[in-house]
Amino acid sequence: MTGTVVVLGGRSEIGLAVATRLARQGARSFVLAARRSGDLDAEEHALREAGADTVARVEFDADDLGSHERVLGDIVAEHGPVEVVVTAFGVLGDQARAERDAAHAVAIVHTDYTAHVSVLTHAANLLRRQGHGTLVVFSSVAGVRVRRANYVYGSAKAGLDGFASGLADALYGSGVHLLLVRPGFVIGRMTRGMKPAPFSSTPDQVADATVKALRARKHTVWVPAVLRPVFSIMKLLPRPIWRRLPR
Repeated sequence: MTGTVVVLGGRSEIGLAVATRLARQGARSFVLAARRSGDLDAEEHALREAGADTVARVEFDADDLGSHERVLGDIVAEHGPVEVVVTAFGVLGDQARAERDAAHAVAIVHTDYTAHVSVLTHAANLLRRQGHGTLVVFSSVAGVRVRRANYVYGSAKAGLDGFASGLADALYGSGVHLLLVRPGFVIGRMTRGMKPAPFSSTPDQVADATVKALRARKHTVWVPAVLRPVFSIMKLLPRPIWRRLPR
């Protein structure tokens, strides 16, 4: 891997875990893009310990749609060619609050769906012009069939999953590849204090599966893999049962 790896959401546990694995496998140039990018000392240290030669930090606010094209353009101009772009930002939000507070519901959807549509469109355009590269998009099984218990977050992930699937097809033949990752419940900083769901995984397990799928040029990976047949069955559950399922 000779190009730069860009992590949009450079503070993300999963995004950093993916990046460190790529560093161990030979990637040498990285860009960590996040708000308060000056506070990414621990993340930069982890990448350098894994073998990275260059770790640049870039200020990036996913919610500021108007800045996306400029930020990505500057990254390509200063650190290109870009080999991999990982979109690792997102929020879980508060479902109970979102049911009462429309602004909170919109904020969740804005970050988890709208911001991804914007940044992925700009990133895809840049990689098309470059003629090669890979986009890594983290969806969720929460979007495969949206549950009452987390329908605001789930609906955003459903939209992202559909958008990424369509974008992958649109990129066919361009030299640009898109890997769609569908994790289940991830035990980490975002879900701290919550009871883990069945078939949960850790950021390291998600990263392992992601990098393996990336190397194999797969289009979609479920983490863990057992969730694919499980959700084939869960899609068939009657609605009265489905609406009572927990997060």
